[in-house]
Amino acid sequence: MLRKTGSFDINDLLKTEDYLAHGIGVSGGAISGRIVFSLDDIDSWRKKEPDTILILIRNDTVPDDIREISAADGLLTARGGVTSHAALVAHRLEKTCVVGCGNLTCDEKTKTCLFNNVQLKSGDIISMDGQEGSVYLGQIKTGQSI
Repeated sequence: MLRKTGSFDINDLLKTEDYLAHGIGVSGGAISGRIVFSLDDIDSWRKKEPDTILILIRNDTVPDDIREISAADGLLTARGGVTSHAALVAHRLEKTCVVGCGNLTCDEKTKTCLFNNVQLKSGDIISMDGQEGSVYLGQIKTGQSI
């Protein structure tokens, strides 16, 4: 898995047709990683692949989610704005974060989410840009910020 290093590599970005969603980019740069829905998911992936990037997906967050947000590398929510709990906590913890993805529906019990008609499950890979607010299916290379 690639670590966040700034922004998406423009050549790799231009090759993808797997645009999933647009929300409000509130924190961090561009990352690609596996989606997770719980602290158990995070712990499981950390044991299997210690260096993997993990992106927590939620409809929204509450203060009790601090352990999950802290343990994940990024955060993506269906609801929220620039002053939402998710945005403020992610920014403070220096996590890449996109909030307010209106076409995202998250089902934490089944560990699945839906972007319009694209269903993803825990462990699937997405890429997101915490400045632009864009979300893509699959891995997109990142490059250094200019």
